[in-house]
Amino acid sequence: MTAWLHIIGIGEDGIAGLSKEALLALAKSDVIVGGKRHHELTKEIDAERVNWPSPFNAMVETIKTHKGKSVVVLVTGDPLWYSVGSKFNNEFSFDEMKIYPQVSAFQWAAIRMGWRIANCDTLTIHGRAVEQIVPYVAPNVQLLILTKDNTSPKAVANLLLARGFGNSELTVLAHLGGDKEQRFEALAKDWKHVVPDFHTLAVKCVAGKGAKYYGRTGGLPDEAFEHDGQLTKRVIRSASISQLRPYQDALLWDVGAGCGSVAIEWMRGARGARAIAIEANEERSAMIDKNSIILGTPNLQQIEGSAPQALQDLPTPDAIFIGGGINSDKLFDVAWNSLREGGRLVANAVTLESEATLVSLHAKYGGSLDRISVSEAVGIGRFNAMKPAMSVMQWAVTKPQAIGA
Repeated sequence: MTAWLHIIGIGEDGIAGLSKEALLALAKSDVIVGGKRHHELTKEIDAERVNWPSPFNAMVETIKTHKGKSVVVLVTGDPLWYSVGSKFNNEFSFDEMKIYPQVSAFQWAAIRMGWRIANCDTLTIHGRAVEQIVPYVAPNVQLLILTKDNTSPKAVANLLLARGFGNSELTVLAHLGGDKEQRFEALAKDWKHVVPDFHTLAVKCVAGKGAKYYGRTGGLPDEAFEHDGQLTKRVIRSASISQLRPYQDALLWDVGAGCGSVAIEWMRGARGARAIAIEANEERSAMIDKNSIILGTPNLQQIEGSAPQALQDLPTPDAIFIGGGINSDKLFDVAWNSLREGGRLVANAVTLESEATLVSLHAKYGGSLDRISVSEAVGIGRFNAMKPAMSVMQWAVTKPQAIGA
């Protein structure tokens, strides 16, 4: 199949910065899709012009109506780095498309800052909640952030300030690589600049006294979460996350989510990891909302309801966590049948009845079965002693794949 859809990355220097191959595709185009800025950069080319539709997701259907013509889609920088190229990969066959790369905003920003891009976390808050950067905020970390508009630096500065990172160094790099390139610098606590909408934000995180930050490897302190006691405690949660094995873009069902601690740690554990928290209690659902914002997983999805009924018609999960109540055979059956082949299921139990269920399931399906006992130091007068918590039985299993799959 001959490619009819051409996705061209373009920089501030317009067509002068395009490769010969990209220029040829642009010259032969029947339709050019892009934003106002992209059209201005290519105004020399005579073709039908289509502006980005709103909402943005409508763009795919708009482009499909032009199939049979030579269509060019203009994007800023690298089409496959937080851009439409990745979305199109899911909507069009690779044979239909041709992608023409360009120096990305991240590369330009790293050059201007003198940073090694391999040492930077590259993030975006364009069309996304600013809280998404929270898991990446830590002492001396370098962040490169694609922004929404001129309000974004202040939003990032406020977030950093609230977490004790007010001395972090913010640099706005606008119109990178063009004649209008600008640079604005200030500490987060002092940010007052008025900047152009089109820019990239560089942040050197500097922790102040009492700065609040957590690692992404699991095991956040219990006090990091708002909860009513319905919480998978830190050590048990760490073991659960380890067994669940988060990975990029994978989806978790957190069944009986409580305050959402496992779902949140899953999402923090891998870039793009997704989770659905199923919780019947309205007050706990409100806690999940608060915790997900504060801890940097604003995209955590919630389903209010009781399992197994609430599990119907949800997207196929890559992993399932059941924190309690697995003594219901129907719950396990629905969860197991919903889990993709090769996916992981982890269930914890504290009661004798639910432990008996896990022992029976382990005998039937295999996997690992562990008892986890934890003690913590508590004060007894002038001294300390170790106080044991209730032990937890944990069953973890991988769903077998069909022969030949």
